Amino acid sequence: MTHLKRVSVSLIAMSAFLAMPAQAQEADETAAQTETTQYPGVAEIVVTAQFREQNLQDTPLAITAINSELLDARSQTSVAQVAQQAPNVTLAPQGQQNGSGLIAFIRGVGQTDFNFALEPGVGIYVDDVYIPTLTGALLDLMDLDRIEVLRGPQGTLAGRNSLGGAIKLFSTKPQGDGRGSVQLTYGSYERLEARGFADFAVNDKLFARIAAVSKNRNGHVKRLDYALSHPGSDVPSFAVSDDPLLGTLGGISYAAGRVSLRWVPSDTMEVNISGDYLRDRSEAGASVLLYANNASVTPDGLPWLAKADGSPVRYNCQFVPAGRNSCDTLQGYDGRYVSYATFIDAKEATSQAPYKPVVFDPIQHLTNYGVSATIDIELSDTLALKSINAWREYQSEWAHDVDNSPIANQQLYQRLDNEQYSTELRLLGSAFNDALEYTLGGFYFKRDGTLTGRIDLNYAGLDFLHGPDPTPAKNYAVFGNAIVHVTDDFNVTAGLRQSWDEKRYTFFRRNPDLTVPESCAFFGGAPVAGPTAIGNDPNCLLVGLNDVSPEPFKDNRLDWRIAADYRFSPAFMTYAQVSTGYRAGGFNPRPYYGPSAGECSDLPAGVIAPCNQIKKFDPEELTAYEVGFKADLFDRRVRLNGAAFYNDYRNIILTLSACPGSPCLQPNNVGTAEVKGFELETLINPVDGLTLDGTVSYLDFQYTEIGAGTAVSLDMVTPYTPEWKASFGIQYDFENVLGGILSARVDGSYQSHIYTEAINYDAVVVDTSPLGTPPATDPFVGGVTANAGGGALDTQVASNRIDGYFIGNARLTWKSEADDWSISLEVQNLFDKYYFTSYYEQFASPGSISGDPALPRTWAVTVKRDF
Repeated sequence: MTHLKRVSVSLIAMSAFLAMPAQAQEADETAAQTETTQYPGVAEIVVTAQFREQNLQDTPLAITAINSELLDARSQTSVAQVAQQAPNVTLAPQGQQNGSGLIAFIRGVGQTDFNFALEPGVGIYVDDVYIPTLTGALLDLMDLDRIEVLRGPQGTLAGRNSLGGAIKLFSTKPQGDGRGSVQLTYGSYERLEARGFADFAVNDKLFARIAAVSKNRNGHVKRLDYALSHPGSDVPSFAVSDDPLLGTLGGISYAAGRVSLRWVPSDTMEVNISGDYLRDRSEAGASVLLYANNASVTPDGLPWLAKADGSPVRYNCQFVPAGRNSCDTLQGYDGRYVSYATFIDAKEATSQAPYKPVVFDPIQHLTNYGVSATIDIELSDTLALKSINAWREYQSEWAHDVDNSPIANQQLYQRLDNEQYSTELRLLGSAFNDALEYTLGGFYFKRDGTLTGRIDLNYAGLDFLHGPDPTPAKNYAVFGNAIVHVTDDFNVTAGLRQSWDEKRYTFFRRNPDLTVPESCAFFGGAPVAGPTAIGNDPNCLLVGLNDVSPEPFKDNRLDWRIAADYRFSPAFMTYAQVSTGYRAGGFNPRPYYGPSAGECSDLPAGVIAPCNQIKKFDPEELTAYEVGFKADLFDRRVRLNGAAFYNDYRNIILTLSACPGSPCLQPNNVGTAEVKGFELETLINPVDGLTLDGTVSYLDFQYTEIGAGTAVSLDMVTPYTPEWKASFGIQYDFENVLGGILSARVDGSYQSHIYTEAINYDAVVVDTSPLGTPPATDPFVGGVTANAGGGALDTQVASNRIDGYFIGNARLTWKSEADDWSISLEVQNLFDKYYFTSYYEQFASPGSISGDPALPRTWAVTVKRDF
């Protein structure tokens, strides 16, 4: 191999050696493994973060790297689980409200909104192919070779929307070695999972690999009929039998497969082609009600859900099954994992809302597929060409019962259709006797996406068809990166990337019968209670919002990076860098009021009314200053890497639900912040058979300026941004146990509290007593957490804060001496911690907060056969 190695060569992930018994380290897995067996303790690691092969300890970046062996050792099968051991990284499944997707934040930068009008703040890549949306990014780690988590803006190395960092997944390439594997798992909640791959040679130059996974598991939240589970209540029943169990939430039914081909026609050329297909037919996401407060009537006093006598069923604490806001009298169930969601709006039809009832299937479906082709050509000893081309498409549809009760304050059924094409070309070279290494490249990306939905908002008097709203987008970029080896120990790295963005949006808003709202009696001066009261046409607030296209969003941006590193000794290297990144701007994709509602600037002082919500938001920008070190100590028995950073974060884009008028869910540039923090990672091999790993990180987020009218204050932080994170792993391998190796492993992770919305609420005590009834003494004073008498609470506590928590996991694995059989027993959430992965908070209007509870303690047994 020449000094210019192919960029696509596999990495040996930093933590992998913690988990690998001796037999598992087969000589043919990667060349880098073979090269490092001469060293005791921690092995060398090869990464490709700067477009070419480099030792991790020589790379001036904060990187966490994980390979398939360590993922197995930790029982991690989803990309969201990777964050447990990555400093200053938060990854979580999107809640029921957002369907099949991933919430990703790194160093306080990220996004929670699935809409095509917004861009992620963390770049997700699979085999160097960009995944442009949160939807479809909650990836199963099927037949994965490695993961690289790059922290800090990657504007020059990864491009647009990677200003928080980038997460890069690399699948295993075909080797043609005849190997294969079959793995079966059974566990809690009737979990049944199968995985496998087969790798074979078609001929001496063409190799193939087939991989597949199937996952099924029952939901852990029970969906109960309120009337049948509460005999004698005056709430109508929606059951079709005498069984109060309507179904579950959070159940999984998922299958995926990939076919990969690797063609090596000569020593200087390699072509990798892969195609994948995913079919997810899961239940609606797990969700439980934490707060409920609404009179549940229209402006005319008509009930959203009527009792037998015609009076309204009030949305209150009776539908909160557990917690400090509950006055539920449910017996025989664990209320922490109960929802009364029906996915039905049974409101009586009126002339203003004639499209009732509304019934949705409780689903969360995703079909995702694509093909990619990567070509590596070694033009000479000093020049190589890499081409990355991909086409992808997905369809995602899901239902959301926001109220988690029989009362429909809002019900949504949404579908995303996405088609994308991308191509990237890189020229990698070296000059001046390898004193200069450079990469020049170009990138093109095109996406056509539409969002369609039935949006039923009783609290706002709206029930309409959203879309299909097309949101076509394009991005072009040219980039360059250079590494100058000033001396054997001192290097300077510099990079530039020029990007051009274009995005369009067209709004379509119609009634469910496909007619278009055209007039509103209220705005014409009619004596009605409001624009959503009887006397108005249906959905008249939406007048002027159908087939409307704002001026296209166009922008261009130059990002840059400069870094210097110096190696004081073979054991210790330090670096410093400054880098930039950006996230593209766009349009508010959810204007509930159009031009007919007027502009807020036209209103007299003190007058609160709906305002035209067709708004733009600007790109956000980040400049990061980072210093770090990388050390291999005590004869390579201890690896310790650290970084400290300061970020200047400007024009921060966050989605706000507190805007003039209701409803409102609107992206805004909320302000500017200074973000400081540090990260430490360690990998220790003190004696043969024992491996230890650990991380700790700290982040101080401080707003310095706040945009007008955002309701964000200086003491708040961005969502999903914990101040502290820490993790540890301990594994010991026992030799000669029943003719094999027995590996015992324990992992633990901690994160401090987070907020799930841009506007942070710790504990707001709200008067939830019926109208006209003075509140009684606050029931939460003195530690009382529920009304033991079963009556309605007079106050509740609203919050979008998820308290800090610690999660422990354990795994015991036996591998045969020939390394062809293994059996594992795992326990996840070892201490049965009750915690939430996300909240959906709308306590101000319409008065609900729901949370997505993580799985309780679970167990599983896995049997694996390698051949």
